Amino acid sequence: MPDFLSDFNHIFAGNAAAQSWMVLVGLLLLALLVGWLSHKLLPRIVHRMVEATTTHWDDALIARGVLRQVSHLAPVIVVYIGIDAIAALPDDAVDMLRKVLIVLIVFFVARGLSRFLSAANDIYERHDTNGRPIKGYMQLGKLLVFLLAAILVVAVLIGRSPLLLLSGLGALGAVLMLVFKDTILSLVASVQIASNDLLRVGDWITMPSLGVDGDVVDIALNTVRVQNFDKTIVTVPTYRLVSESFTNWRGMSDSGGRRIKRALYIDQTSVEFLDEDDRARLSAFALLDKYLHHKHEELQDWNRKLADAARQPVNTRRLTNLGSFRAYVTAYLHANAMVNSDKTLMVRQLAPGPTGLPLEVYCFADTTAWADYEAIQADLFDHLLSILPEFRLRLFQQPTGADLAGAVARPRPEKGSE
Repeated sequence: MPDFLSDFNHIFAGNAAAQSWMVLVGLLLLALLVGWLSHKLLPRIVHRMVEATTTHWDDALIARGVLRQVSHLAPVIVVYIGIDAIAALPDDAVDMLRKVLIVLIVFFVARGLSRFLSAANDIYERHDTNGRPIKGYMQLGKLLVFLLAAILVVAVLIGRSPLLLLSGLGALGAVLMLVFKDTILSLVASVQIASNDLLRVGDWITMPSLGVDGDVVDIALNTVRVQNFDKTIVTVPTYRLVSESFTNWRGMSDSGGRRIKRALYIDQTSVEFLDEDDRARLSAFALLDKYLHHKHEELQDWNRKLADAARQPVNTRRLTNLGSFRAYVTAYLHANAMVNSDKTLMVRQLAPGPTGLPLEVYCFADTTAWADYEAIQADLFDHLLSILPEFRLRLFQQPTGADLAGAVARPRPEKGSE
């Protein structure tokens, strides 16, 4: 190409200015032609080739515009190679123009590498099966690419070796540590998160201190984006997930069951012994018949050993309505197909308090879907609340307006009457 451009020197040998202008115009026209070919014709050919293939990695490169960024290099390289053919330009102007062209080449190469890293991340996410993102590492790679590009640009403009600038960065280490403090912390946190598998895209996490309660939608180098269940987006610095605690519900999702832990608060004044009529009535419950029969025989054997002391009921062991209700709830949970009986299942009493005696149901639903879980939990307690009066038990609750109105409307006994 320099030989082609130098032909203008022979044609306009007597007029240096005209020669320079003609060479400059020819060089620009050649650069425009190469630029048009690289921007218009080449992408069409490449797109047709990509559409004909069955692989997906080339689609990602095209979608991220890697070829478009690289195509910017063609006209710049043409001008860089042909600049020597313009004889009338001063050496200082040629030197300055070369520096500008090198800066453009470095810039377009850096942009191309950045787009390539983005395409590599897209390819990885498309084929990733373990949910461990590499977006943070790709962003770190982009940061290093542009940092090196900036060093090369400064080195070209000041006419010094890039190695000299790199050696001088040691003196700026403290400043860089301060400027990139969050980035460095996030980088370390990203390595810990990835190596320990602490977080994946799609995990449900809760972090009350930052108002986080939702699904992870993106894990980047500096931030983690979480979409809360109210559809708001919370951005959390990556290093906060390591320096502070958060709850990851992935274990619950992987287990296939979600815990139900809720208590019925029993009015303690309604707890009493069962008489024979109560036992006969409750024996009609299919879930209680076996328990009551076994318990009745056990208590009879125990009381028979008391001999004469068994004449006083206070010395004997007897069935209670609360114990029978607890046995019924346990049998009901085991018989319920919506409850996972393979996991921990129990009905226990907690310490009584001013709000009554807590009878806690502890079991696992057979699903982790939120709506289904809530429906199962509601169905269980709808039934337990409705069946509770059959055991002559009452729930404890604070007096309501209806209770107060009934107490006020109740007629007072006349003076002197009982």
